[in-house]
Amino acid sequence: MSTLLRLDPQALPSSIVWPTPISDEDFEFLCLNNDLFQFERTCEGEIRMYPPAGGFTGDGNAEIISQLRVWWRKHDKGRTFDSNTGFRLPDSSILSPDAAYISPDKLKGLTREDFSGFPSICPDFVIELLSKSDRLQETKGKMTLWLRNGAALGWLIDPYQQNVFVYQPGREPVIVTGNAAEGVGPVEGFTLDLRKVWRCYEF
Repeated sequence: MSTLLRLDPQALPSSIVWPTPISDEDFEFLCLNNDLFQFERTCEGEIRMYPPAGGFTGDGNAEIISQLRVWWRKHDKGRTFDSNTGFRLPDSSILSPDAAYISPDKLKGLTREDFSGFPSICPDFVIELLSKSDRLQETKGKMTLWLRNGAALGWLIDPYQQNVFVYQPGREPVIVTGNAAEGVGPVEGFTLDLRKVWRCYEF
């Protein structure tokens, strides 16, 4: 781990490929020692780096997770997660959604130690919020990865076009417009008020 240096945010590309695949332990060490970035690791071993969120995106993220958390409090089952959480997925990638929910059934068998680092589990429900620095096609690809690894529902929220791409296994993505996105499956009963999300981008 000592060979992993602290990274200079001014001198780096958006992704790095190490000569040899970086281990889970070294990847976690890298994340802990470079808090100016959010990191993800693809199943091919590529390390992707993301700068801190801008003001609009940070506000939008906060609104989304707060609405999800309010819904969760009504039944207090399973767990919700914000954008700082990395999940170790079955294909060996480590990805971070902007918001996520794991159902109580999927949590069975996991221990306290499993949650002390990156949990080895794919959330049932994930939300990705598009930022100015994100590429739409790349983020759509990430949504596909979530489904391949076990997510039952995914929302890709585009605040600039004010729509939501809804992803479910075995179906083509559906675009939702209007005032709300309605949860199904693992988040049945959850309604995301999109008007409040879009308001985060006004000034």
